[in-house]
Amino acid sequence: MNLTERTQLRRLPKRGSHELATIHSILDAGFLAHVGFALDGQPFVIPTLFGRDGEKLYLHGSAASRMLRELETGVPACATVTVVDGLVLARSAFHHSMNYRSVVAFGMARKITDRAAKTEALRVVSEHVIAGRWDDVRQPTEKELKATTVLEFNIEEASAKVRTGEPLDDEEDYALSMWAGVLPISLATGKPVPDGRLAAETKVPEYVLGYKRI
Repeated sequence: MNLTERTQLRRLPKRGSHELATIHSILDAGFLAHVGFALDGQPFVIPTLFGRDGEKLYLHGSAASRMLRELETGVPACATVTVVDGLVLARSAFHHSMNYRSVVAFGMARKITDRAAKTEALRVVSEHVIAGRWDDVRQPTEKELKATTVLEFNIEEASAKVRTGEPLDDEEDYALSMWAGVLPISLATGKPVPDGRLAAETKVPEYVLGYKRI
């Protein structure tokens, strides 16, 4: 992976990393990316699900999607993924923060046209979002594949940033009597809600009941 000024860690560089293991672990913990690109001088940032395979991110959506149609032309793009782990509540308003893991990745995308490669990319996205689901559902038809655009976003360079730990207050503020600390935040699922037309006696899969993110 190349490194240029785009991914140089300028502010609080001690929180940053270019290590692939760190970058991959954050990408694998999240499933929602925000993809930025410019169209006729107008910036756009679009949220989208993704899947990761090595140094590639797979993006998919309707063949009519403006984002996908623009990205498939090979324009430079940026994908960001953030996992929030907690709100950091300090004694001063200035030092409030959050504990997080984030990745900023730069690269370009290409459209996948080969049927087998396209289907495999969709499987990667599905398994990234909820492992076990792909083999449990009807596979895409030719018509559905034609209506779906799948892009392979090649990560040319990326950086990660991570914040952990307690508030960092000014020394004189530690004597103040207000509460300070970390309010942990995690992605939690509720009780599965069955579809109203679910076939009788259909059981909830274990991968749904035990769903969790890293």
